[in-house]
This record gives sequence, C-alpha cells and structure tokens, in this order.
Amino acid sequence: MLRRRGALAALIAALALAVAPAARARTVTDSAGRQVEIPDHVQRVFAAGPPASILVTMLAPQTMTGWVRAPRAEDKPFLLPAVRDLPETGRLTGKGDTVNLEQLLAAKPDLIVDFGTISDTYKSLADRVQQQTGIPYLLIDGSFPNTPAALRLLAGILGVPERGEALAKAAEAIFAQVDAVLAKVPAGRRPKVYLARGAEGLESGSRGSITTEILERVGAVNVVEGLRDKGGLVTVSREQVIAWAPDTIVALDRRFAEGVAANPDWQPVPAVKADRVFLSPGLPFGFVDVPPSANRLIGLTWLLHTLYPEQAPGDLRDQVRGFYHLFYQVDLTDADLDRLLDGAGG
Repeated sequence: MLRRRGALAALIAALALAVAPAARARTVTDSAGRQVEIPDHVQRVFAAGPPASILVTMLAPQTMTGWVRAPRAEDKPFLLPAVRDLPETGRLTGKGDTVNLEQLLAAKPDLIVDFGTISDTYKSLADRVQQQTGIPYLLIDGSFPNTPAALRLLAGILGVPERGEALAKAAEAIFAQVDAVLAKVPAGRRPKVYLARGAEGLESGSRGSITTEILERVGAVNVVEGLRDKGGLVTVSREQVIAWAPDTIVALDRRFAEGVAANPDWQPVPAVKADRVFLSPGLPFGFVDVPPSANRLIGLTWLLHTLYPEQAPGDLRDQVRGFYHLFYQVDLTDADLDRLLDGAGG
C-alpha cells in the first residue's frame, strides 16, 4: 500500500511539473484574503463547482476546460455553441465531489476558481490542492449581495475587465430595481412563500439559507423557520406546510408544480387553493436555485413580475431576452422564451 501511495504521489508530482504554468506574473488577493500568484494571461480555467462554472461562462467562456456536469440536451440551445459540448469534468467542492488530482491535472488548467461560501473548510481545500498540484486556486465570495463585486474581481483576473464592469452594472441595476419595487409594497402586503424542491415538494430551505436568500432579497417572507438554527436545506412534512399557510409556492420541479393541484393532501394550503404555484424557469440554469450563482439575477426579475405584477416595471419577456443576450451571449427566439417560461407565471 505504501509503495502504491508513493507511486501515485510521484505521478502527481510529475504531472504537476508538466502542466504548471511557465511564469507567474501577478499576485492577486482572493475573497478569503489569500495571496495567490497567477499567470499574466489565464487561458484555461477549472471551475471547482457549479456556481463557479456559471460565473466563468458569463465572463470568459473561452477559458472553460469543461462543465462540472455536462449540459442536458434541453439546456444547449440556451448556451453558446462553443461551450455546449465541453467535457464533463466533475467537481472539487460540495456534496459528491468527483474529481481526483490526476483528472484535475489532465485538464491542464492555468487556474482553479471556486465561487461560493468562504470558510475555513474551503480555504483548507484550496491550500491543499494548490500545494499538491502547483495550480493556483482562487476563492471568490459567492454571497448574493456580493455578485457585482465578484463579477468585477474575476473579470480582472481573467483579463476581461470591460465585460466584468458591464455585467456588474447590470447586476446592480437589477438589485436597484428590486429595491424600487419593494419601496412601493408595505411589509404587510408582501407574500408568504414556500420554496418546494423535488418531485414531492417536501424539501426546502430554512430562512437565511443560500437556497432561499433570493426569496428574502425580493421581500418575500420565507415561511420555513424553526427547523434549523442556521439556514440550510430541510425536509418538511405536508402538515408543516399546511400550518405555515403560504399564499405562494415557488416550485423547482415540474412534476410537483403540475401535479400539486390534483393532490388532495395539498388542498388545505392557501397557495394551492388560490392557484399560486409557480414553476421556476430552469434553462440552462435555475432562476431561483440550482445552482446558487449569478444565474439568480434574472430570477430576481422573474420574481418581481410573479410576486408583484402591478409594481414590476417593464416587460418580463423583453427583460429575460436582454439578460440572456448580455450574460449568456445568446439570442432567444419567441419559441425559446415560450419554452423557458412555460408554467412559470409572471
């Protein structure tokens, strides 16, 4: 066993030398305060998890080494042709991490990027992987309010500052639009929302979780509380949902959204009675979650039109079309919009 471990370590060391960048021209400080040397010109980026892959796709798709999870056939029309068929690389972070160091080195990245929670666990992982492979590894704060700053930070690192500034300003405009609408809606008139995940609709996010922060940012009252001290995913019962009495349900799974009205167990829920169950769009990425990255910016716009139709400014279809043109660099047809927003309300 020791001999095998020694051989593996030697292989990793040899591969690291083979793919290590020839020069380190810059030192940057990531969101964790780590000082990391990176190449002057970053040409290949390995995304550590799904949120990072979306951020890189938006800013510099030409640098992507692959997808954490390959796009589905239905996702591909909503992505740039150049990235639709990139290989599946697996993930370094989060549940179900699937990448080993040999696979990582074989991708020959100049840089590893993770976008999400900043914690000691993720810092330790970044330091360890960087030490073992010689590949610089950056942590970028993925909290929702930090999205404009994250776009600017990574854009500068990837050599596309003008694009980063354009996307950051668009993100700030969306946040400002949300604040303008909320200023017109008294707290007592804001909806009580339950986020339904999965085909049964019984997984959700407790108040304050990364899963539901978009609902709270748009002024909705997340009814899921008291199940965890800190926000996070929770499994609930129908009885709990009935007791919380949400007037609106945002669903992530089409099977649940289309079947809940006919399910007698859900009939006592006010949202079901009032036919206020809305399916979050999810092509190529979720509007509300899955994954929790900058894709949620357009989710804010959709939620404004869904939850506050009288106060939301502009035309939702035009705004979705504009977002996809700017952030994903694809132009949606009317048929694309119909498919994207099917069942989504707004």
